[in-house]
Amino acid sequence: MNSSTTAGHRPCPDFRQAVWDDELAALVTGLAGDWLAEDLADECDWTSISTVDASAASELAIVSRGPGVVAGLPVAAAVAAVASPHLVVRPLVSDGATVTAGQSVATLSGPTRAVLTAERTMLNALGRLSGIATAVRRLVDAVAGRPCRVYDTRKTVPGWRALDKYAVRAGGGWNHRSGLYDAILIKDNHLAAARSAGHDPAAVVRRARAFVAATFPASRASRTVVEIELDSAAELPAVLEAGPDVVLLDNMKPPELARCVAIRDREAPGVILEASGGIRPETVATIAASGVDRVSTGWPTHAAPWLDIALDWKEQAVERTA
Repeated sequence: MNSSTTAGHRPCPDFRQAVWDDELAALVTGLAGDWLAEDLADECDWTSISTVDASAASELAIVSRGPGVVAGLPVAAAVAAVASPHLVVRPLVSDGATVTAGQSVATLSGPTRAVLTAERTMLNALGRLSGIATAVRRLVDAVAGRPCRVYDTRKTVPGWRALDKYAVRAGGGWNHRSGLYDAILIKDNHLAAARSAGHDPAAVVRRARAFVAATFPASRASRTVVEIELDSAAELPAVLEAGPDVVLLDNMKPPELARCVAIRDREAPGVILEASGGIRPETVATIAASGVDRVSTGWPTHAAPWLDIALDWKEQAVERTA
């Protein structure tokens, strides 16, 4: 985890941020094999084999049909490499770039049969990840000029979380916890279970703090975020006294969020306030204006539309030369 300072508050432990590295590249190579296996099973792309000469080669443009933010070009390259060692993806922009409708983002060249086999798998990955990045950029742009970060959630496609979070970063957002192992995040159902045993939210925070201190080595304990979700400002003062790093304010209207900010500023200015629920491009600016430090939303990773990306032929298939 990193340390971040938001809105002038003290540094707070932050979550691991996704980057394209050897670990993610290895994960994607494995996923690409699984994705292609859905199309091929233990057989072949019979349509391409039956209609395209084995010697044919082509060069195509990977084109964005609409405006948006590109994410996933290294993923496209990984799919190509798994489909055929002779396929080459040449990026024309970088992940995170804003593109216009009709703009080419990369070229794909190599054996025509392999191009056709890899096409849909490659475009599915690019379209989904670019759709996430585009949605996140809309949120980030909407809060520009305010000290409010846009975070993701765990509402991701199983098996795709690392990629979804990579796309969030390409869009200019921030990654929340990677998994249940990554932080203490006390949600509504944790609190319901605790209340049934007679524990209020403040007591649950103190219990979590004590567990972290007693269980983890000091180096890990110091970077472990303790966060709690509240749906009412009434419980905030007692919870702040218990010492969380972050309080997640769930489904509160902007006036109640502003009251929570005032309480925090008065009683525990070092605690980060995060708003969640109903975060959309048309609402996020008003929510950020309440003074919260962060917003978190699952909308980009589970509901945002894909960016329409296609393959356009740059030239007719040609015979490969030795």
